[in-house]
Amino acid sequence: MFKDKHVVIVGGGSEGYRKTLSFLEAGSRVLVVSKTFSSGIKKLHQMKRIDLIKTDIKDGESFINYLSSKPDVLVATTDDRNLNIQLAKYAKEAGCMVYVVDNPSVSDFIFPALVKIGEVKIAISTNGRSPLMARVLRKRIEKIITQEDLLQIKLQNYAREILKQRILDQRIRKKFLYKILKDDRIKKLLKDGRFDEAQGVAMKILERFRDNDEGYKSPSAVAN
Repeated sequence: MFKDKHVVIVGGGSEGYRKTLSFLEAGSRVLVVSKTFSSGIKKLHQMKRIDLIKTDIKDGESFINYLSSKPDVLVATTDDRNLNIQLAKYAKEAGCMVYVVDNPSVSDFIFPALVKIGEVKIAISTNGRSPLMARVLRKRIEKIITQEDLLQIKLQNYAREILKQRILDQRIRKKFLYKILKDDRIKKLLKDGRFDEAQGVAMKILERFRDNDEGYKSPSAVAN
């Protein structure tokens, strides 16, 4: 939906940073406008992933008129509610889609709170009823997901790719992946951050794993 779209994000704080990451992931071209910028936004600019304009916006109409080319999307994430409403009003009149972080009723689309930890991404939405609670829930989930969980994902992916080569039956592959997931030795190793050892245990389980299904190939028949 937002691929190759020109997105202007007004507000250089933590909320602006999160929205910037989301639009970059969607393939958008992002310009962030603010009088101050978070370290994350500065880093993205140093990496040449986004453009910045440093200015103190006082009036929404003047700012929209100031833009040399109107964006496809304008995102207002400032801590000034009245300014956010002004930006939304005049951006809409200029033909832009609008998202206002503290006012979903004037936004043209819902923006879920996104939890991103390693390879894990979880989108949380209250259907615009409470953006504040969406952020609260995001913070709670961030505390729940552990390093052990992230290493388990890495191990599951490693084992899954090997199983695709050796076992044709998806049900059998799933059975083996559950063995890895439930193995107490592997859990302990991952909890201690000893991924290579956990990987070795998983491979030993695979070597002992036997099934009468014709789709099973012996591990020795496939080069590592």
